Amino acid sequence: MAFTVSSNSFKNGDYLAMTHVGSADHGFGCTGENKSPHLKWSAGPAGTKSYAVTCYDPDAPTGSGFWHWLVVNIPPDVTELPLGAGSAGGELPKGALQTRTDYGFAGYGGPCPPQGDHPHRYIFTVFAVNEMLPVKEDTPAAQIGFNLNFKTLAKATIMGLFRR
Repeated sequence: MAFTVSSNSFKNGDYLAMTHVGSADHGFGCTGENKSPHLKWSAGPAGTKSYAVTCYDPDAPTGSGFWHWLVVNIPPDVTELPLGAGSAGGELPKGALQTRTDYGFAGYGGPCPPQGDHPHRYIFTVFAVNEMLPVKEDTPAAQIGFNLNFKTLAKATIMGLFRR
């Protein structure tokens, strides 16, 4: 059976609403609500010990993209994150851990591409992982990606767009 992800917040390829866009306190000039979108995924394959969720912008003008959200060690019996779960005041499942984004903090940091730039792609990926990752809140995104590269049993993506 295929591993899939969907959202009540947006459909694959749609533009993200201002609800999910970065807020003024991120320092890039956006005025969104900075709420992480709802995500729901199918059960992972046999051997799934945890899930991870990431949001990555490959179009950011950095030379290496931009990590907007990383959540690891989501328990294997959880297959959904509600709207705002990764945002300030949101509730993640017990045991889940948000790690440092390219904004410099742990937690969801919404889209905020440069003014007038082309539409950026925001790729939300859910990973079925074969263990709980031995990482901390301040673990850099590249290290999370390295761990996921070797520990992933299946992954599914959904993409949103945004421009300003």
